[in-house]
Amino acid sequence: MQSTAMPTAEQHGFRPHSDGPVVPVQTRSERFRSTDVAAFEAVTGREHEWKYSPVAAFADLTSGELDGSRAEVESTPVDGVTHSWIPRDDARIGRAGIPEERASANAWSGFEKALLIEVAGEEAKTATVTRSGLGATPRAAHTVIEAAPNSRGLVVLRGTGDARLSENVEIVVGEGANLTVVSLQEWSDESVHLASHFARIGRDAKLKHIVVSLGGKVVRVNPSTHLAEQGGDIEALGMYFSDAGQHLEQQVFVHHDAPHTRSRVTYKGALQGEGARSVWIGDVLIGNAATGTDSYEQNRNLVLTDGTRADSVPNLEIETGDIEGAGHASATGRFDDEQLFYLQARGIPEDEARRLVVRGFLTEIVQQIGDAELEERLTLALEAELQGS
Repeated sequence: MQSTAMPTAEQHGFRPHSDGPVVPVQTRSERFRSTDVAAFEAVTGREHEWKYSPVAAFADLTSGELDGSRAEVESTPVDGVTHSWIPRDDARIGRAGIPEERASANAWSGFEKALLIEVAGEEAKTATVTRSGLGATPRAAHTVIEAAPNSRGLVVLRGTGDARLSENVEIVVGEGANLTVVSLQEWSDESVHLASHFARIGRDAKLKHIVVSLGGKVVRVNPSTHLAEQGGDIEALGMYFSDAGQHLEQQVFVHHDAPHTRSRVTYKGALQGEGARSVWIGDVLIGNAATGTDSYEQNRNLVLTDGTRADSVPNLEIETGDIEGAGHASATGRFDDEQLFYLQARGIPEDEARRLVVRGFLTEIVQQIGDAELEERLTLALEAELQGS
């Protein structure tokens, strides 16, 4: 017989949680934000933003004191691109976004001066800024990239050598500007790099943001884009190759917050070797004012050997029904046997056939950079990675 008794406090859902009141975040844009590291709890690995990450490997970057002194950078002079160092209280800092997690806040609390990269002029141009040999000391850094209205350019942020680095990168794209930013991780095998990228895109402006992660023991690059004004466009691309014992992670967030904005997110990765790990989380939020939105995100992973793991989590929130379209996709799989058979049937050895398939899978991203010299260099770097597959 069905009971009509009132539920007691011991029944599920009526007993207080052992960790205190738990209120879930209802939408991606409501996450807590602060530039003060003390405002965040210590990282345990159980938090939603850390549950896929090897937090013990970089506890010094989330909780320890960081060296925020100015790190030397190498750059070649380019007409229309300037760089300078600005103080923490400069008004140009904080316009694109502020931290949502402790590592980012620790870097924000610890840096002394920010590197400002300014792009001006309507002609196409490429500027590369390289950091190398930062050493084993835990460091903090902050970079601001600003594209003037109607400007056009490509900025490459390259990291090489040893590093234990937590940083924030702000990208402000002015009205009508067309900017490409490539974040290139070619760190040494034992390096650790945690980065949060914040982008604000102006009216009728376009940003192409490309993350290429090849080197480093733990690399975590999380780009967030705010399509704040009508006609804004973001193309977020990523390519990564995770070897044995390597952890490569990307948490991508696109916030459509204005009418008639567009986003395309495409990340592709390959994994080989025992303990190779990749993490991709894609969040797209279409706000209630973002009518006419056109959005699509996808992640593809190619598993080359046993002992690897690829986590892929696409999320889509829609707060208005008046949109052009929105969708997401995710897939993780092994080689296509038919492709291998086709190549081998034409006299290509199996090892070479495997490399051709992987190269074709990943170079789709590289070919969209828009700089022939950089594309060629990355293709050669990818070929070097594949020699061990």
